[in-house]
Order: sequence, then structure tokens, then C-alpha cells
Amino acid sequence: MERQADWRQEKAQALARARVVVIKVGSAVLTDAQGLSTPVLESLARQMAALRTAPDGHERRLVLVSSGAVAAGRAVLRAHGHSGETSGLSARQAAAAVGQGQLMRAWDEVFRAYDFPTSQVLLTRDDLRARQRFLNARNTFAELMDWGVLPIVNENDTVSVSELKFGDNDCLASLLVNLIGADLYINLTSAPGVYAANPQEVPDAGILECVEDVAGLDLGRMCGGKTSVGTGGMYSKLQAARRAAQLGVPTLILPGREADVLARAFGGEAVGTWVRPEEHAIPRRKFWLAYQSDPAGTVLVD
Repeated sequence: MERQADWRQEKAQALARARVVVIKVGSAVLTDAQGLSTPVLESLARQMAALRTAPDGHERRLVLVSSGAVAAGRAVLRAHGHSGETSGLSARQAAAAVGQGQLMRAWDEVFRAYDFPTSQVLLTRDDLRARQRFLNARNTFAELMDWGVLPIVNENDTVSVSELKFGDNDCLASLLVNLIGADLYINLTSAPGVYAANPQEVPDAGILECVEDVAGLDLGRMCGGKTSVGTGGMYSKLQAARRAAQLGVPTLILPGREADVLARAFGGEAVGTWVRPEEHAIPRRKFWLAYQSDPAGTVLVD
């Protein structure tokens, strides 16, 4: 099949045909100085609930990857007079333990208004590394979506060690694209899209409407650092888009705090950045071997 020259047509068709969608939302979108932002959560819940029904009447399956547990935990601790440092590993894990319940309760409350039940799924890299556990997780996600339940996924920060961490939720979300067989990946971020150059060095850099070849980008030069409340930044978002592209899955990077941004994007408005998939997708099992399995065995050269 020849690659379509018009990426706008490709984008419109992909959005209309999407049946299984991974939506990742970052801490910088969900939180403010007081912790979780209820108006933002309410807006996103309304938009995601509306996305469940495609224009042709088919039901879409959604999986939400939500950051924000550590930021929510810090807000709770501040409210109870704890002003100590929470940037070390153990402190971040403890803050995540405090905030994860707050995060899930907030999401459950806003989705309840749209009769959209939620479930919590906490993962470590080891859950996707072992093939049997990978297949079991895939079956669990399929069952939840068959029931019309929204899986809300986060890294299990409280028990993760460096060897088991995904690194950030952008990485986790891109690996879920493979796990659940998604055909669209949406990343809601605090930026208006992907800048043509590092905005810290080129203040007037414009937003790219489309990234034609994400594998060919020099991400180190294009991207700045991480956000103040998250662990990612545009570098990790484009790395995640690169993984999805290898599976033949497009990515839509959107400004998560803009009003009705999901509805506008699916309605055809030019918002955010579209990342085109690779023309020739790799098999999903090979993707798992590349990103989620441990090398084993030896090579003997005579």
C-alpha cells in the first residue's frame, strides 16, 4: 500500500476509524499549585466520555494513562503541614502512595457523571517483561474494555525500583499501545504541540502541524528539559511517538488544558501536532522483544 501524500487526509481517516485509543495525560496538565485541578479533570472526563461513540456509531475503547499521583500526594502533605523535601526516590514513592488514592478518587468522581465506570491498573516494567504476565495483562485490559470500564493506568511508583521503572508515563503509554492493540495514541501535554526548535533557544519557534518522520528527528537538539512537576518533557513524548510509529500507530500531541481540545481535534480542527506512523509496521511480538524482554543467551564467535 502506497503512503498517502496528504497527511491531513490520513489524519482525518485515522481519527474517524480509531477503535482502541490510548490517552496519556501529564502532571503539568492535571495539577496546579494546589494539587489536582478539578475543572481540568471534569473537562477531560466530559470529552473522553463523548469520544466513546464514533461517528459511525461504533463504540470506541479507551485506556487512560494518568500521571499526577506524586503531585497530588505533595499537595496533601503540604495541607497537613509537611514541608519537607519530596524529590528523593523514597520520598517520591511515599508521595505517590499518598496521592494515588486521591488521583483515582478524583477521576472516579468526574467520570461517574457520565456513567463511565473506572478501574485502577498499576504496572511495573516487570509486568510487561515476562511474556506470561504480559499476556495476562492484555487479557485483563480486554475484559475491562468489554465491560465498558475505563482502565486508568499509572506506574506502580510505590514499589518500583530503577530496574523495574518505565522511566515516565510517556514510555508506559507507548508500551500499552502494543499491549492492548491500540490504533491511535493521544498525548495531552502542557505545550501547544511540538515546536520546530527548542523554544528555550529559539523563542519564536513555531508549532509543527505534522511530524513526517519522527525517527529522523534530532530529539536532543529539538527538545528542552522536563516539566517542573513531571518526569518527561517533549523529548520523552516524541520518544513515545517513535515507538508507536514503529507499530504503524499515529500519535496526536495536544495541549491538554485548552478548552474542548479533544472534540476540536476529532472535529477536524488543526490543533496540536500529528506524528505520522511508519509506512511498514513491525510485528507486535517483535516490538515486545525489542522493548519489553530481557536479552538472554550467549554468542560464541570462533
